[in-house]
Amino acid sequence: MSHSQRGGNSFAAGPPQGETRPLGGQRSTRSGKHGGNSFAAGPPQGETRPLGGQRSTRSGKHGGNIVFFDLDHTLLSGDSDVLWCDFLIAQGLLDAAGFGAQNADMDARYRAGTVGLDEFANFYVGTLAGRSPQDWEALRQRFLHDVIVPRIPPSALALVQQHMAAGDLVVMTTATNRFITELTAAHIGIEHLIATEPAVANGIFTGHTTGTLNMREGKVTRLHAWLQARDQALDQFESSAYSDSINDLQLLSAVQRPVAVDPDARLRQEAIQRGWQILELVR
Repeated sequence: MSHSQRGGNSFAAGPPQGETRPLGGQRSTRSGKHGGNSFAAGPPQGETRPLGGQRSTRSGKHGGNIVFFDLDHTLLSGDSDVLWCDFLIAQGLLDAAGFGAQNADMDARYRAGTVGLDEFANFYVGTLAGRSPQDWEALRQRFLHDVIVPRIPPSALALVQQHMAAGDLVVMTTATNRFITELTAAHIGIEHLIATEPAVANGIFTGHTTGTLNMREGKVTRLHAWLQARDQALDQFESSAYSDSINDLQLLSAVQRPVAVDPDARLRQEAIQRGWQILELVR
């Protein structure tokens, strides 16, 4: 998940561990330059292939293009974890007074980049504790259709679809847990999902996470592990990443073409200083 500026704004369980498989116009500007704006959905400015989808021939060992999309506040106009908690409160499954305040506090500290990784991840995964995936299935399907789908803007769908039409390898990478986000990845049409993993024991969610959290530097660790499991490496690709949040600074720094999407204040400042593209989606 990166999250509510967590990290700028859907799939069936069962892929290999470390991946669970199951966007029109946006304004694009180059940081620090106030001259023209481009309204065409497409790869970040500076990419060597045109929008028609032709490959770059920059390198004979070029493995193609790989694109990483954050979910929350990047492709989604909202934060999946926060929306999930609000949904559960509306269903009478969480206490509005007590949990609602904790949810708001956690979200605020995430936006500020000050929340602890384990504290953050376990707080939200904890909402699943004590039930099986099957117990939650009807509710998460309703959550997808009633809450998530209306918050995915056409501009975000168009952006993803253009990368796919060009033959790019498209990956969603989110700090939000897999159980909540795999349906979102499937709805958008993204096959490859890297997400925080909720632990299950004896078929029941424990309320804790397992493995490396897919957050901050963990997103870089997890993407390298995902590629290694495919007998691939990041340097074989021309790489791009889209995110809204300062929490994804490490991810954006790891690729050749970072794009700050409707960035939070801290990421916008970093993007301007580093000359990164800033993209504003029509929402």
